[in-house]
Amino acid sequence: MPSIKKTLGVVVAGLAAVTSALPAVPRLNRGHLEMYQHAKRQNAAAAALGLSDIDILQFALTLEWLEATFYQQGFAEFPAADFQALGLQQREIEDLLKIGKTEEQHVVLLQSAIAQAGVQPVQPCTYNFGFTDAAGMVATAAVLESVGVSAYLGAAALVSDGSILTTAGSILTIEARHQTFIRAASKSVAVPQAFDTPLSPKQVFSLAAPFIQSCPDGSNLILTAFPTLAMAAGQGAQSAQAVVAGATVQLQSDAAAAATHCAFSTGGLPGGTVFTEFRADTGCVVPQGLAGITYVNLASAGPLTGVLTDEMIVAGPMVMQVS
Repeated sequence: MPSIKKTLGVVVAGLAAVTSALPAVPRLNRGHLEMYQHAKRQNAAAAALGLSDIDILQFALTLEWLEATFYQQGFAEFPAADFQALGLQQREIEDLLKIGKTEEQHVVLLQSAIAQAGVQPVQPCTYNFGFTDAAGMVATAAVLESVGVSAYLGAAALVSDGSILTTAGSILTIEARHQTFIRAASKSVAVPQAFDTPLSPKQVFSLAAPFIQSCPDGSNLILTAFPTLAMAAGQGAQSAQAVVAGATVQLQSDAAAAATHCAFSTGGLPGGTVFTEFRADTGCVVPQGLAGITYVNLASAGPLTGVLTDEMIVAGPMVMQVS
């Protein structure tokens, strides 16, 4: 009768032979497990918003349609001479025209990605950009490109498919170049801060909604905009385009009664947002340490963590240029 030791030896040898015949299975290290947990959080965040990866692509296409149409209409209305009068050189005007063309290419890429998934891409809406002159167009372009960067950056945390994330990332880098060029051409600081600001899809849609008059059937997003927020009248020369850190600003919104804080979101801040007390009669103080494009919301709370969530946003966002 064979010994137990010998029998175990045979079994172990057999298992080793079977194992060696099976395809190699990669072992998950700590980094892999962290990536897996991150992917789970991404899926959970997107699910909470009711957004799939394709929904996020449709949302991106909605923004690209808006930007592409913005440049098409602006260049159709204002000749090159109007931009030269702003101090732009011929090369800068050509670069500005090229930005419009790249936005059109972004539309084509996103349409293709969505169609390949077997889904009908959203169509362009009817817009009202409120054009009055070339200077206003360039100023609006600077805001739209900043919002574009923040939109793609914020959506990155929601995408679970790596190929879709790469597609979005390839557009994000170009939107950032657009933003820097327009700031430099406008004689603003080209890189006012070390980081960009991610925004949630609902915040981005709230910034885009004022330009949208109507959309074709089937091209309406499942998102709804927050109540609008604006600078109150009677603040002299101060406007959202030129605010000094430390100044007191008065803001107005139909939803202001529910607000307790002003939330200032910009790149590089711990948590992403600084909160200051809001009062309807006196407004709120713009925090020190802010620079460049800043997104301002009215909020129902002011957590010390610096984390602003959609659930606490009462109105906004409003784009503010802080110096």
